Amino acid sequence: MIKICSLLNRFTQILLFVFSILSFQAAAQKPTGLLTDLLEHTEQTWQNGYATNVPVWQIQTAIESLQYAQINSTHPSFSWIVPGIAPNTRQTAYHLIVSDNYADAAAKKGTVWDSRLTESYQSTAVPYCGTALQPSKSYFWRVKTVTNTDGESEWSDIKVFRTAPSLSQYATSFYPQVKSLEYPVSITSLSKGCHIADFGKDAFAQPILTLSSALDEDTVVVHLGELLSENHINRTPGGTIRYQRYSLPLLKGTHTYRIKIAKDNRNTGSTAVLMPSYIGEVVPFRYCEIEGYNASLSTGAVAREHVHYPFDETASSFQCSNDTLNQIWELCKYSIKATSFAGIYIDGDRERIPYEADALINQLCHYGVDREYAMARRSHEHLLQHPTWPTEWILQAVLIAWNDYLYTGDNRSLKVNYETLKARTLMSLREKNGLISTTTGLQTPDFRTSIRFKDKIRDIVDWPHTGILGLNKQEGGEADGFVFSDYNTVTNAYHYEALKLMSQIARVLNLQEDANLYSRQSEQFKKLFNRTFFNTKKGYYRDGQFVDHASLHANMFPLAFGMVPDNKKRQVIDFIQSRGMACSVYGSQFLMDALYEASAADYALHLMTKTDDRSWYNMIRVGSTITLEAWDNKYKPNQDWNHAWGAVPANIIPRKLMGVEPLSPGYSLARIKPQLGSLSWAEATILTIKGEIRLAIENKKEEYSMKITVPANMDAEVYLPLPKGRFEVNNNGTIIKTTRAKGEPFLYIGRIPSGSYTIMMRVESRK
Repeated sequence: MIKICSLLNRFTQILLFVFSILSFQAAAQKPTGLLTDLLEHTEQTWQNGYATNVPVWQIQTAIESLQYAQINSTHPSFSWIVPGIAPNTRQTAYHLIVSDNYADAAAKKGTVWDSRLTESYQSTAVPYCGTALQPSKSYFWRVKTVTNTDGESEWSDIKVFRTAPSLSQYATSFYPQVKSLEYPVSITSLSKGCHIADFGKDAFAQPILTLSSALDEDTVVVHLGELLSENHINRTPGGTIRYQRYSLPLLKGTHTYRIKIAKDNRNTGSTAVLMPSYIGEVVPFRYCEIEGYNASLSTGAVAREHVHYPFDETASSFQCSNDTLNQIWELCKYSIKATSFAGIYIDGDRERIPYEADALINQLCHYGVDREYAMARRSHEHLLQHPTWPTEWILQAVLIAWNDYLYTGDNRSLKVNYETLKARTLMSLREKNGLISTTTGLQTPDFRTSIRFKDKIRDIVDWPHTGILGLNKQEGGEADGFVFSDYNTVTNAYHYEALKLMSQIARVLNLQEDANLYSRQSEQFKKLFNRTFFNTKKGYYRDGQFVDHASLHANMFPLAFGMVPDNKKRQVIDFIQSRGMACSVYGSQFLMDALYEASAADYALHLMTKTDDRSWYNMIRVGSTITLEAWDNKYKPNQDWNHAWGAVPANIIPRKLMGVEPLSPGYSLARIKPQLGSLSWAEATILTIKGEIRLAIENKKEEYSMKITVPANMDAEVYLPLPKGRFEVNNNGTIIKTTRAKGEPFLYIGRIPSGSYTIMMRVESRK
């Protein structure tokens, strides 16, 4: 009898296992991750920052004003994740329907638009081709796919969205800002009547207190701040590190109080991004100190409403053998969430102004930590209309535009803004010698109108410069002693990159004549650039045409942009390494890009994990939980402690260290080219618009292994580090041939389709 029961139990376990497999496959047999105009949570509504139970299509039943992600286009785009776990799964067709009511969508009727069965591999940025959508109306859509492995899928779940009260053919959509209610990780009584609550991390927030009083005459003082001093909140933290003090009269009995944050005239000016009325003003703080309150405080008595853009903290991941780098990853990832409070990328709390430099780094970091693309696009298009003064940042708009297209596959923003992007190449500033200059009289009124800027632009190189913002003249600033001149190496390097990318943008838009023009211009310009700025005797780039001085910046930008001839790279890399981290946290983006571009992974890892005062670890050591505006207060005395342009590792780790980048629009083709340096292992979940790429790497001398999962409807070009000695590579147990990458220390194993792979490289050590 016992044996029969055991067999029955075993049979039941087998059935449950088979059922779970079938259930997983069934669940995988419908498209997921549906995006409308790059937004996933279009069905959700919020009330003053908090998610409600009212779906957007029932919003008219609510008495209160609710917020939702308004779709601003009459012809939005649709994206989805193709189902299928079988190897080499590709979409061959899709069927998409849009209805104006739930019942028809549930009945699979496309009453507004029915694409019919459309043969296409396209699963991102599929354009809506029906009649123009109407304002303030809810629509329901769903999609099913046909793949080469599983055939026709089930219909996806129904996705609902609601249009804005006013629509245009194309306009970027975005989420409202939201709130998370958070409680302290600890509350400590410092002395009689004085308590301090530590929330563990800094956040742009509003405090809420539940306090009791036996009288109507009691008053407490509430201190909010980012920095401690001798266990109390530092009342004079310096720079733009935040501290605020509020007097709170108490009512008799127990009541809950919301501290109304005072307006700061500096960050609420005419060019600042203002907080919406449904959210209210915020201030960044980690600590809340309550003075003059003699009763005890429970954890629930102190809370804060953390304001941010919708963010999925579980979506991406990274772990490796270096704990310092793990801490830096967490710091930088959280920084992207925490600094999203304005709904558009801004420069921190001092000004709350969008700048192109911040937007580029924010964009790449946001792509690295969440499957979110709309905030980057909204910020970019805002800056096209409201540019800032640095020459290089005007040019950076072209880089941001190309990233937007490469990561989303959606070219509508390129189409609408093409003429503005052309002006942002700064071709109008070309002198007779072929170089661009901002100081030789070419900034005419027509030029300024073309870039939508009222004043003259100026070269920046890096920030801050010597002798400003609290730096004395003898203090070096962050430009490594760069010597400014009429013909600036850094601005001309940016000009080349803008020309190169404009040729690709024009090609995407089928503007072949423009594409050919920009392609010729970029190639000719690169030759001119190298003839003009490279010092062949000393093996590095000079700061300007008639300048002897050479800085880190004059060399890292040409290397990052692929301008350095192969036979000059070693000299340039040696010079760069001789300068250390002689740049700001902004400049570090291009330094890290340059080093990985040159396969200098060990040195790049050293810079990312070093612990001196010019390091990301220093931001942790000084007590910040959001990345700083500068490496340390002494390098920018007016800095703030909540600046996302300091979060560079949030994009460098997935893009360069783990080596995952899109090679074709919408991640149809990815490159997986890890550069772990001295790390013994690393693993990551890297997000794409087509789904997750998962990597787990063991980096040993005798045996290198890489486990890869590539989502459906994607291919990947895969590289391994070039070993020393004889080697053998197998993929899922089968020996494969490899080729050496030209001019790089990598093996190319070829293009792999979607699926899961274990790639092993065994190396016979040299004796």
